[in-house]
Amino acid sequence: MVLIGYARVSTGLQNLDLQMDALTHHGCEKILHDKLSGAKKQRPGLEQALQYAREGDMIVVWRLDRLGRNMQDLIQIVNNLNERGIGFHSLQENLTMNQKNATGQLMFHLFAAFAEFERNLIEERSMAGRIAARARGRLGGRPEKYGLKDIQMMKSLISLGTPIKDVAEKWGVSRTTIYRYLEKTNKS
Repeated sequence: MVLIGYARVSTGLQNLDLQMDALTHHGCEKILHDKLSGAKKQRPGLEQALQYAREGDMIVVWRLDRLGRNMQDLIQIVNNLNERGIGFHSLQENLTMNQKNATGQLMFHLFAAFAEFERNLIEERSMAGRIAARARGRLGGRPEKYGLKDIQMMKSLISLGTPIKDVAEKWGVSRTTIYRYLEKTNKS
Protein backbone atom coordinates (compact mmCIF):
# COMPACT_ATOMS: atom_id res chain seq x y z
CA MET A 1 0.00 0.00 0.00
CA VAL A 2 1.31 3.44 -1.01
CA LEU A 3 0.23 6.53 0.93
CA ILE A 4 -0.31 9.43 -1.49
CA GLY A 5 -0.65 12.85 0.09
CA TYR A 6 -2.62 15.74 -1.33
CA ALA A 7 -2.32 19.30 0.00
CA ARG A 8 -4.08 22.48 -1.14
CA VAL A 9 -4.12 26.14 -0.21
CA SER A 10 -6.55 28.62 -1.71
CA THR A 11 -4.07 31.23 -2.92
CA GLY A 12 -0.43 31.49 -3.84
CA LEU A 13 0.06 33.74 -0.81
CA GLN A 14 -0.80 30.92 1.60
CA ASN A 15 1.74 28.37 2.76
CA LEU A 16 1.61 24.58 2.26
CA ASP A 17 4.22 23.81 4.95
CA LEU A 18 1.80 22.74 7.72
CA GLN A 19 -0.01 20.30 5.44
CA MET A 20 3.17 19.01 3.78
CA ASP A 21 4.82 18.39 7.17
CA ALA A 22 1.77 16.52 8.49
CA LEU A 23 1.53 14.38 5.34
CA THR A 24 5.26 13.59 5.43
CA HIS A 25 5.07 12.74 9.15
CA HIS A 26 2.14 10.41 8.41
CA GLY A 27 4.35 8.51 5.97
CA CYS A 28 3.13 9.67 2.56
CA GLU A 29 5.61 8.54 -0.09
CA LYS A 30 4.34 10.93 -2.75
CA ILE A 31 2.73 14.31 -2.05
CA LEU A 32 1.00 16.39 -4.70
CA HIS A 33 -0.43 19.85 -4.15
CA ASP A 34 -2.36 22.77 -5.59
CA LYS A 35 -2.24 26.48 -4.84
CA LEU A 36 -5.70 27.50 -5.96
CA SER A 37 -9.25 27.74 -4.70
CA GLY A 38 -11.06 24.49 -3.97
CA ALA A 39 -13.93 25.97 -5.97
CA LYS A 40 -11.87 25.52 -9.14
CA LYS A 41 -12.93 22.47 -11.08
CA GLN A 42 -9.46 21.88 -12.56
CA ARG A 43 -7.00 21.01 -9.79
CA PRO A 44 -3.89 19.54 -11.46
CA GLY A 45 -2.29 18.26 -8.24
CA LEU A 46 -5.44 16.41 -7.23
CA GLU A 47 -5.86 14.99 -10.72
CA GLN A 48 -2.26 13.72 -10.62
CA ALA A 49 -2.80 12.14 -7.19
CA LEU A 50 -5.96 10.39 -8.38
CA GLN A 51 -4.24 9.14 -11.54
CA TYR A 52 -1.18 7.95 -9.61
CA ALA A 53 -3.18 5.95 -7.04
CA ARG A 54 -3.62 2.24 -7.65
CA GLU A 55 -5.83 -0.38 -6.04
CA GLY A 56 -4.78 -0.86 -2.42
CA ASP A 57 -3.21 2.62 -2.12
CA MET A 58 -4.56 5.37 0.11
CA ILE A 59 -5.07 9.09 -0.58
CA VAL A 60 -4.28 11.17 2.52
CA VAL A 61 -5.32 14.79 3.11
CA TRP A 62 -4.72 17.13 6.03
CA ARG A 63 -8.43 18.06 6.29
CA LEU A 64 -11.56 17.14 4.34
CA ASP A 65 -12.04 20.67 3.03
CA ARG A 66 -8.67 20.43 1.26
CA LEU A 67 -10.02 17.67 -1.00
CA GLY A 68 -13.37 18.83 -2.34
CA ARG A 69 -15.17 21.96 -3.48
CA ASN A 70 -18.34 21.03 -1.62
CA MET A 71 -20.03 18.02 -0.06
CA GLN A 72 -21.20 16.67 -3.41
CA ASP A 73 -17.67 16.93 -4.84
CA LEU A 74 -16.16 15.24 -1.76
CA ILE A 75 -18.63 12.38 -1.95
CA GLN A 76 -18.03 11.94 -5.68
CA ILE A 77 -14.24 11.82 -5.23
CA VAL A 78 -14.36 9.38 -2.31
CA ASN A 79 -16.95 7.15 -4.02
CA ASN A 80 -14.70 7.06 -7.08
CA LEU A 81 -11.78 6.05 -4.86
CA ASN A 82 -13.92 3.31 -3.27
CA GLU A 83 -14.91 1.95 -6.68
CA ARG A 84 -11.23 1.74 -7.63
CA GLY A 85 -10.29 0.02 -4.36
CA ILE A 86 -8.34 3.03 -3.11
CA GLY A 87 -8.62 4.09 0.54
CA PHE A 88 -8.95 7.61 1.88
CA HIS A 89 -7.70 9.17 5.11
CA SER A 90 -8.15 12.65 6.58
CA LEU A 91 -5.60 13.48 9.28
CA GLN A 92 -7.44 16.24 11.20
CA GLU A 93 -10.72 14.36 11.38
CA ASN A 94 -8.86 11.07 11.99
CA LEU A 95 -11.14 9.50 9.42
CA THR A 96 -10.22 6.44 7.37
CA MET A 97 -12.45 5.09 4.64
CA ASN A 98 -12.25 2.06 2.47
CA GLN A 99 -14.76 -0.33 0.88
CA LYS A 100 -15.09 -2.42 4.03
CA ASN A 101 -15.51 0.36 6.55
CA ALA A 102 -19.22 1.25 7.03
CA THR A 103 -18.51 3.38 10.11
CA GLY A 104 -15.88 5.34 8.18
CA GLN A 105 -18.38 6.00 5.39
CA LEU A 106 -20.96 7.31 7.87
CA MET A 107 -18.39 9.52 9.59
CA PHE A 108 -17.14 10.78 6.22
CA HIS A 109 -20.63 11.96 5.25
CA LEU A 110 -21.07 13.67 8.62
CA PHE A 111 -17.69 15.42 8.46
CA ALA A 112 -18.27 16.40 4.82
CA ALA A 113 -21.58 18.00 5.82
CA PHE A 114 -19.86 19.89 8.67
CA ALA A 115 -17.06 21.05 6.36
CA GLU A 116 -19.57 22.41 3.84
CA PHE A 117 -21.55 24.05 6.65
CA GLU A 118 -18.37 25.74 7.93
CA ARG A 119 -17.50 26.97 4.44
CA ASN A 120 -21.02 28.41 4.00
CA LEU A 121 -20.75 30.19 7.36
CA ILE A 122 -17.45 31.77 6.29
CA GLU A 123 -19.05 32.97 3.04
CA GLU A 124 -22.02 34.43 4.96
CA ARG A 125 -19.75 36.26 7.43
CA SER A 126 -17.60 37.60 4.59
CA MET A 127 -20.67 38.91 2.75
CA ALA A 128 -22.02 40.51 5.94
CA GLY A 129 -18.64 42.20 6.49
CA ARG A 130 -18.61 43.59 2.93
CA ILE A 131 -22.17 44.91 3.34
CA ALA A 132 -21.26 46.56 6.66
CA ALA A 133 -18.16 48.12 5.10
CA ARG A 134 -20.18 49.49 2.17
CA ALA A 135 -22.69 50.99 4.62
CA ARG A 136 -19.76 52.88 6.18
CA GLY A 137 -18.63 54.16 2.79
CA ARG A 138 -15.80 51.68 2.16
CA LEU A 139 -16.30 50.15 -1.24
CA GLY A 140 -13.29 47.86 -1.32
CA GLY A 141 -11.52 46.93 -4.49
CA ARG A 142 -8.45 48.42 -6.03
CA PRO A 143 -7.75 52.08 -5.18
CA GLU A 144 -7.96 54.62 -7.98
CA LYS A 145 -4.65 55.18 -9.75
CA TYR A 146 -5.14 58.90 -10.40
CA GLY A 147 -6.37 61.62 -8.09
CA LEU A 148 -8.50 64.70 -8.68
CA LYS A 149 -5.56 66.83 -9.96
CA ASP A 150 -4.71 64.25 -12.62
CA ILE A 151 -8.33 63.99 -13.71
CA GLN A 152 -8.64 67.78 -13.91
CA MET A 153 -5.50 67.89 -16.07
CA MET A 154 -6.98 65.18 -18.34
CA LYS A 155 -10.20 67.17 -18.68
CA SER A 156 -8.26 70.37 -19.45
CA LEU A 157 -6.22 68.72 -22.17
CA ILE A 158 -9.32 67.21 -23.74
CA SER A 159 -11.22 70.54 -23.58
CA LEU A 160 -8.26 72.16 -25.39
CA GLY A 161 -8.68 69.64 -28.22
CA THR A 162 -6.07 67.02 -27.31
CA PRO A 163 -7.27 63.63 -28.65
CA ILE A 164 -8.30 61.06 -26.01
CA LYS A 165 -5.74 58.68 -27.50
CA ASP A 166 -2.89 61.11 -26.74
CA VAL A 167 -4.14 61.77 -23.21
CA ALA A 168 -4.34 58.02 -22.59
CA GLU A 169 -0.76 57.53 -23.84
CA LYS A 170 0.52 60.37 -21.63
CA TRP A 171 -0.93 58.70 -18.49
CA GLY A 172 -0.14 55.16 -19.66
CA VAL A 173 -3.72 53.91 -19.62
CA SER A 174 -6.30 52.89 -22.20
CA ARG A 175 -8.82 55.25 -23.78
CA THR A 176 -11.54 53.35 -21.92
CA THR A 177 -9.91 54.26 -18.61
CA ILE A 178 -9.87 57.96 -19.58
CA TYR A 179 -13.57 57.79 -20.51
CA ARG A 180 -14.33 56.07 -17.19
CA TYR A 181 -12.51 58.79 -15.21
CA LEU A 182 -14.33 61.51 -17.16
CA GLU A 183 -17.69 59.85 -16.64
CA LYS A 184 -17.02 59.43 -12.93
CA THR A 185 -16.17 63.13 -12.48
CA ASN A 186 -19.22 64.19 -14.50
CA LYS A 187 -21.46 62.25 -12.09
CA SER A 188 -19.83 63.84 -9.03
